[in-house]
Amino acid sequence: MTLGSAFFFVCSITCIAGALTTVLARNPMRSALGLLLTIVGIAGFYLGLNAQFLAAIQLIVYAGTVVVLYVFVLMLLGADATERPTTSRSTLARLLGGVGLASVLMLLVYRSVSAYSQSNTGEMPKVPNGFGTVKSVGEHLFSVAVVPFELSTALLIVAVVGAIAVARSGTKRSAQTAARWTSPGTYFGGPVEPRHEPSSAVKEPTL
Repeated sequence: MTLGSAFFFVCSITCIAGALTTVLARNPMRSALGLLLTIVGIAGFYLGLNAQFLAAIQLIVYAGTVVVLYVFVLMLLGADATERPTTSRSTLARLLGGVGLASVLMLLVYRSVSAYSQSNTGEMPKVPNGFGTVKSVGEHLFSVAVVPFELSTALLIVAVVGAIAVARSGTKRSAQTAARWTSPGTYFGGPVEPRHEPSSAVKEPTL
């Protein structure tokens, strides 16, 4: 086994372990750590493909922005970021969805490998000069993929605005609950202030 093959297997195990942790962990913070581990493994794949710029962007953008934003949202949600009670129907739906997604992915991998093996001799195609450099990625990013790049920026802004809106609504609900339980009317059935009956209703004592 060569050094490249060993590096590929290490990155593969890292990605699989991180993905399973993200999906199966009950604690949202552990899911975030599993996602971070998966991103690190994908960055290792980019390094193996001699795409150093993509590996750096993978770590800076996803590990440094998306995962941090995910943890920031979990911190804002606080106690609300807990797992809902599962039922038999939801468990069956998750199981069927996972099996269906795994079947589709395996079918796509099989079709891709079979089509490549039939049309080629088994050797990987050579990449052009400058592949993965800052210049080539920048030219493609700001010429062909400029619209998806701007849409991803807008998506991050919308995520931040949504996190702030959720945090404000949760603070308002907690303030209303605290005011309701601390008001005197909660502990006393009648009004707090004494009633003032009109003077006409006062009866004079009889002799």
